[in-house]
Amino acid sequence: MNNINNEDKSKNNESEEKKKDSGFSFEEMQKQLQNALKNLGPNSFVIPVQPKKTEDGQKDEKKTQEEDNNKILDILKNFNLKPKEVKEYLDRFVIKQEDAKKVLSVAVCDHYNHIRNCIKNGQDKSWEYTKQNVLLLGPTGVGKTYLIKCLANLIGVPFVKADATKYSATGYVGHDVEDLVRDLVKLANGNTELAQYGIIYIDEIDKIACSTTDGSRDVSGRGVQINLLKLMEDSEVNLLSQTDMMGQMESVMNMMHGGGKKKKRTINTRNILFIVSGSFDKLSGMVKKRVSGTQIGFGNEGAKAVAKSEYLKQSTTADFIKYGFEPEFIGRLPIRVTCEELLPRDLEQVLTDSEGSILKQYVHDFKGYDIDFEITEKAISHIAEKAYHQHTGARGLMTIMERIFRNFKFELPSIDISSFIVDEDTVETPHRVLKTILKETQIKNIESLHQEIQDFIKSYKEQHGFSLKFNQAAENAIIKLSSETGKSVLNICNDKFKDYHLGLNLIADELINKNFTITARMINNPDKELSNKIAKFYKKNVK
Repeated sequence: MNNINNEDKSKNNESEEKKKDSGFSFEEMQKQLQNALKNLGPNSFVIPVQPKKTEDGQKDEKKTQEEDNNKILDILKNFNLKPKEVKEYLDRFVIKQEDAKKVLSVAVCDHYNHIRNCIKNGQDKSWEYTKQNVLLLGPTGVGKTYLIKCLANLIGVPFVKADATKYSATGYVGHDVEDLVRDLVKLANGNTELAQYGIIYIDEIDKIACSTTDGSRDVSGRGVQINLLKLMEDSEVNLLSQTDMMGQMESVMNMMHGGGKKKKRTINTRNILFIVSGSFDKLSGMVKKRVSGTQIGFGNEGAKAVAKSEYLKQSTTADFIKYGFEPEFIGRLPIRVTCEELLPRDLEQVLTDSEGSILKQYVHDFKGYDIDFEITEKAISHIAEKAYHQHTGARGLMTIMERIFRNFKFELPSIDISSFIVDEDTVETPHRVLKTILKETQIKNIESLHQEIQDFIKSYKEQHGFSLKFNQAAENAIIKLSSETGKSVLNICNDKFKDYHLGLNLIADELINKNFTITARMINNPDKELSNKIAKFYKKNVK
């Protein structure tokens, strides 16, 4: 018997040992590293040993990776959208910007058709494909970022968005531009096959122009341009940053791992599409001076804004170089398109026609409280006009609508209201309109509470045979109590007068037709007041 138990223990121990050897978590590696460093001097270093993975684990990992890669390749091979189809999709979300939609649709279709050919036939070195990296110009809030997001969603590839201002030439101050590619891999859940066909979008690219206001050269901006230039070409990016110490440690662990296929440590940027954008406020002035012989203007503020975009449309490579971009950098952005400022009528369309309209969000928000939200055409026009004067494009719509509906969102869910209509008065004087709604609702609530009192009186007579009558003071006291406690009038009355019929039976002879008046004092202290009535009745009858 003991031998059997010993054998079972031995088997269990072997099973536990196998479990320990089958894998080694990153958390365990960190714990081991921390413990080792505690016992070492500042100049010492220990690499913890990682047990080997089992052969079955290696096979499963390899199989999963192959399945993921096959799915990705199938998506890219079957990409067969036409530029018009892509633009029709973008039309559903972004208002105006016809030129930008066409340019992006063609650039994306050409790019992924090239990738499909590369996957099917291999990289053809007999001819050099020039990647159609895109430069978008235009003021803030016109839909530049939204266009790229919609494109990424349509294609189904990872999409990284960043601001150029956060990057530095070295990466030690600020961020390394290669982090953009690493972020793309992270969004692809570590799948480099998918990440290498992603989209990198960099906003505020005009902020790294290396000309400064005093005429000197911004060395840091030039460094960022040069590093971005490498990425936009055809370069290998190390998936591990030099400043990522834990990532470096994990890489060492993988190198020490015996057997199995080593993980890919780099990613090529050849097939990553780069799209950059910026407002280029000062560039329009530079172009205007160059083409000063051409007069564009319509005599009003809105027209001046449109004219600004017209100047941007006439910008040349020489203008960008003068603005502060390296010739090699701007040369890697061959596709350039200007987005126009959104005028009030365009902002109206953003609210009514775009599938991503902020107005639909507000309708959904109020619907969550069972409140129907309606808005008139004039109200939409007023909102668009106010948003236009914010000079932040479609973002101004959110600013204006939040200012209008902030208190509505706070107050309306707590009152008895099923719908409300937003008109131009609501847009112009939201506080006054909300105050009116609250007052009207309060009046309706009071009428409803009075009706509840009458319903209680009716049910009380049917149940006990007494006709109760609440004087005005009593009704006011009940309504006030209901408002303060949140309890219904019916519940309050049932609670306060549940035993009243017993006392009323004692003084029934004095009541004419069993009528009894409820006073405000009885609301505050019903038992005491009824007891006083009964005492007076018996005192009177005893004499």
